[in-house]
Amino acid sequence: MERPDKKNIVIFASGSGSNAQRLLEHFEHHPQIRVAALFSNNPKAYALKRAETYHVPALLFSRDEFYNSGKVLEQVKAFNPDLIVLAGFLWLVPQNLLHAFPNKIINIHPALLPKYGGKGMHGINVHTAVVQAGEEQSGISIHYVNEEYDKGEFILQEYCPVHPEDTPEELAARVLQLEHRHLPLVVEQLLLEKDEL
Repeated sequence: MERPDKKNIVIFASGSGSNAQRLLEHFEHHPQIRVAALFSNNPKAYALKRAETYHVPALLFSRDEFYNSGKVLEQVKAFNPDLIVLAGFLWLVPQNLLHAFPNKIINIHPALLPKYGGKGMHGINVHTAVVQAGEEQSGISIHYVNEEYDKGEFILQEYCPVHPEDTPEELAARVLQLEHRHLPLVVEQLLLEKDEL
């Protein structure tokens, strides 16, 4: 039986949801933390199917519901989240969510911020930009979410090399390994640290 005092994670995802999958796997049998729900703005997002596989509620919403009503906020509140994780979620988080959950919304970005962030910098676009710029390293940035894309305070940055012969796809695969390794651990640490404060 579920312990009623478990910490709740709510995931937002727009696409395939491989980071959502890692969170679902990591916390499936965790004694203190569970994934309570997954929200998506994309009816074709494979992340929705991943959530259903783990018997986690999967909720779909429209742009209008997200930005012009309180519907999504009320739905999120119903799951009493201790942390909201943006795992490949492409829309800017509206003020009502930011105000309702201060310092409780985090994002994972597949590059080293502050470079290679902002609107349009997601997926293969990021890795193409890094490779074309001739960078020697890339990595991931896990950060708190604020009113601007990719501008919140850093929680963790991890690095990997960019080889001269790398294609954007090869770099993407290397960065994704970092994402999958570190995101569940950072989420776990943030939630369990709050208990110790």
